[in-house]
Amino acid sequence: MTGVAGGTDAAPPAPERIGLAAAAAVWLKIGLLGFGGPAGQIALMHRELVERRRWLGERRFLHALNYCMLLPGPEAMQLATYVGWLMHRTLGGIVAGTLFVLPGLLVIVALAVLYVQHGQLAPVAAVFAGLKAAVLAIVVQAVLRIGGRVLHGPRAWLLAAAAFLALAVFSLPFPLVVAGAALVGLAGWLPARPSAHGAPAGDREGLVDRALREGRLGHTVPSRGRALRTLAIWLPVWWLPVLAVVALTGSDSVLTQMGLLFSQIAVLGFGGAYAVLAWVGQAMVETSGWLSTGQMLDGLALAETTPGPLVLVLPFVGFLVAHGHETALASPLLAGLAAALLVAWVTFVPCLLWIFLGGPWVEAIRANRRVSAALAAVTAAVVGVILNLALWFALNVLFAQQGTVGLAGLEIAVPVPASLDPVAAGLVALAFVLVFALRAGLLVVLSLMALAGLLANTLL
Repeated sequence: MTGVAGGTDAAPPAPERIGLAAAAAVWLKIGLLGFGGPAGQIALMHRELVERRRWLGERRFLHALNYCMLLPGPEAMQLATYVGWLMHRTLGGIVAGTLFVLPGLLVIVALAVLYVQHGQLAPVAAVFAGLKAAVLAIVVQAVLRIGGRVLHGPRAWLLAAAAFLALAVFSLPFPLVVAGAALVGLAGWLPARPSAHGAPAGDREGLVDRALREGRLGHTVPSRGRALRTLAIWLPVWWLPVLAVVALTGSDSVLTQMGLLFSQIAVLGFGGAYAVLAWVGQAMVETSGWLSTGQMLDGLALAETTPGPLVLVLPFVGFLVAHGHETALASPLLAGLAAALLVAWVTFVPCLLWIFLGGPWVEAIRANRRVSAALAAVTAAVVGVILNLALWFALNVLFAQQGTVGLAGLEIAVPVPASLDPVAAGLVALAFVLVFALRAGLLVVLSLMALAGLLANTLL
């Protein structure tokens, strides 16, 4: 395949085996280029893992994504962890999840330091504005590609539309939407459509699929003993840093309170990043008064324009809170860095636990015919979920303000037309030309759009 937007559909044969170092290079690339929130990251992983490298077939990619969407926490990071675990066991999952998050974490912490010291990040924001426009075009392309491959027949299209409306109009949490689609599939309303090889028409077997079919991935076989060992290892890994902070700073310190709060969010943070951010905003601004509304919004804006999961706003929040409050540490900067790392730890380590604990059981039920029917329905619904994320992303790129309109007793979020950003609209138009008309490669698109954003900020 030659570029982001197309080229030939033919892919080179999947290699027999991928080394951990080669896989790590791909995870780092995804971490560095993972702009645009979950929609952009899922699109990027689909391109790299399914289309370009054929590490996974379409069906297995969506099977893993469906599971991750039902978990608390960032689904894209968990998807990377899941695939890394499939390929290279626990170490592979750790490497994939860490490299997916690490570039964005380093960027957001650096921006937090600049924010408290200077407060103005206009050049950085300009570069990210160009990157956001590029990601929007890539996300739209991914929705079209995935939808064209998995939506077979009017019932699948209806499920995708229903999932989109449930999220965009009724504001239902997407784990509930995905679970509802699974129930529809279990009821037999949308049976799976296997090909002669057990995969949907057009689905090419990937490296992981072949290895599993040949019985070469023994770690994917569920075992109660393995599950207990996973809990015995990863629960202490999760909680020991929190207990160390309690011992060093006291049970009433800001650091301790943040460690406990964000650990709770890691367990109960269903509904995607936006639901989590609403919870955090209320806790930081209204309940505790640790941050102002402006600071919370600035953190969200930075997280939306940096690579990695949107919940990377949480380390930013942790940095600001600890930097602005007295702690037992030597300096505000040191306190801020400690808080950012602690919040990142208790946010992302539980994601590893969910994957290592549940992954083998999810793989075990995949061959069940009723489960296959349920996953066919979930797959259709996921197209609507990604479309909703893409629409949300597009509206926030193009419009500075959002309003609401009443319809049949519902409050539906809509953009304020007068708030259309003409610079952003021009950048988006340029990105669509590069992706769809010129079929430029991914790195070319991102590089040119970053430069375009910087030039637009300088000249306009």
